[in-house]
Amino acid sequence: MNAHDARSRLWLRLKLLLLSASVLFLAGCASSEKWGWYVISPTTKQGRINIEFLLSGVGWTVALTVCCVLLSIALGFVLYLPALSRNRYVNLINRVLVELFRSIPPLVSILWVYYGLPVLTGWNLNPFVSGMVALSLYGAAFMSEIYRGGVQSIEKGQFEAADSLALSTYDKMVYVIFPQALRRSLPAMGNQFVILLKMSSLVSVIGLSEVVRRANELSVTEYRPLEIYTFLVLEYLVLVLLLSAGVRWVERRLGADELHGSRFHE
Repeated sequence: MNAHDARSRLWLRLKLLLLSASVLFLAGCASSEKWGWYVISPTTKQGRINIEFLLSGVGWTVALTVCCVLLSIALGFVLYLPALSRNRYVNLINRVLVELFRSIPPLVSILWVYYGLPVLTGWNLNPFVSGMVALSLYGAAFMSEIYRGGVQSIEKGQFEAADSLALSTYDKMVYVIFPQALRRSLPAMGNQFVILLKMSSLVSVIGLSEVVRRANELSVTEYRPLEIYTFLVLEYLVLVLLLSAGVRWVERRLGADELHGSRFHE
C-alpha cells in the first residue's frame, strides 16, 4: 500500500467516524425531554413517518444534481470551444457568455427562468426544469473556465510534439491535449459538482419538493426546526460524502490522483 492509499483510507475512516458521531449524538438526544428529537425518532410511528417524509425529497435532489452536472459538463465544453479560436471576435463569445452566466446569482437565475421566461416565450416550465436550466447555465460558465485552466496547464512541449506528428488541430486536441487536461481538471470538476449539489437547495423556493422543501414543510407543522434541520444537515453530509467518494474513485481510475501526487513531490 502506497502513501496515497494510506491517506485515502485514513480520510475515509475520519468521514465515517464523523458520520457515526453525528448519528450517536442524535440517538443520545432522542431520550432527552429537553430536546424534541422524538419528531425524527425511528422508535416511534410518527417519527418514522417524518423520516420517510424527509427522505422522500432525496430523489428529487439527486435527480436535479445529476441532470445539472451532466448538462454543465456538456454546455461548459460547448461554451469553451470559442476560446480555442484565434479570431478575437469568436473568442469574445466565450468571454461574454462566461461572464454573463457566472455573474448572476443562482437564486436570481432560478427566479428569472421560472417567473420571467414564461412571460417572454410563453413556455411554462415546471420547478424541476426551471432549476435545471438555471443551475446548468451557471455551472457551465465555471466548467468552461475549468476546461480552459486544464488546457493551459499542459506543457508547451505536448503541443509541439503533436505538431511534429503533423496532427490536425482536431486530432491534436482530442487525442493529445484534452485527455491530459481532463485528468488535471478532475479535482476542480469534483468541487464544482459538490457546489451544484448544494445549490440544488435553492430550487425549493419555487416549489420543488427536494430535501430542503420537505424540511421546511415539516418544520412548519411540527415546530421543531432545530431537530429537523439537523437531520437535513446529515442528509447533505451523506450526499456530499458519496459524491466526493465517487469523484475520487474516477480520479483513481484515470490516474489523476497519481498525477497530482507526483507533481506535488517534484
